[in-house]
Amino acid sequence: MDDLKHTPPSLAQTIATKHWQARLELGFAKREARSYLAHRLHKGPLVVQKSLHPEGEAICHAVIVHPPGGVAGGDALHLQVHVGEGANALLTTPGAGKWYKANGTMATQTLHFQLASGSGLEWLPQENILFDAAEVGFHAEIDLAGDATLAAWDIVCLGRQAQQESWQTGAYQLNQRIRRAGRLIWNERACMHANDFLKSSPVGLAGSVVFGTFLVCAGAVPAEVLQACREITLPDANTGVTALPEVLCIRYVGQASQQARQYFEQCWQLLRPWYYQKDAVRPRIWNT
Repeated sequence: MDDLKHTPPSLAQTIATKHWQARLELGFAKREARSYLAHRLHKGPLVVQKSLHPEGEAICHAVIVHPPGGVAGGDALHLQVHVGEGANALLTTPGAGKWYKANGTMATQTLHFQLASGSGLEWLPQENILFDAAEVGFHAEIDLAGDATLAAWDIVCLGRQAQQESWQTGAYQLNQRIRRAGRLIWNERACMHANDFLKSSPVGLAGSVVFGTFLVCAGAVPAEVLQACREITLPDANTGVTALPEVLCIRYVGQASQQARQYFEQCWQLLRPWYYQKDAVRPRIWNT
């Protein structure tokens, strides 16, 4: 009886009671013509691979890695990035983010980006997949200097398409704010449960399982660039391109995360020569 009383917990029980609290701080700076990773600090399983310069010294590429490979209920990921004056950085991820069953507690991802004068940040992660019963909160606070440039997208897939799994229970929350010189220029909030009418409504997802948003904050978009983005058409998907005074918003609603990525990348190819005066160069990790 004593042996049974002191039997160690199973691996499943151990995993269920352990929540990852991961934090990664990155700072990018510019020295002469070179943008580089000047500061890196992490706590828990959220790290950055070696920084790269595949398109020359002006833009520093870095890949954000979550070694466990998936995020369970109760886990919290926090990414804080500061881009110094005149520096430019591109951040992406090596693969899709996987958000597991909640087990009664919400998992969260919090982004806090600060861009100094004349700096630029491209946040181009691969898609987030919400497993059935996942409860996820995505939060972002982005502060831009008066002439800083931001390009950021996010793609969400409800359920695991490869396993024909649908998202039948769970919750999705979004709280995203962008400020320029302290003034709010973008504020988006969303709260959706798996059984909400929004999923099937014609004014909602209309039965689609993938949705995404691509935001560019770089001033007024030239008419010809805007028109070129609007001329991209996709089969079996709905897209929209809206030019607000200080934010360009591109939306995707469809059935395939790969199609969403390809659509956003097509738009990126058109937009980057405008806001960076450089052609888009795909991060190397996307080719693996």
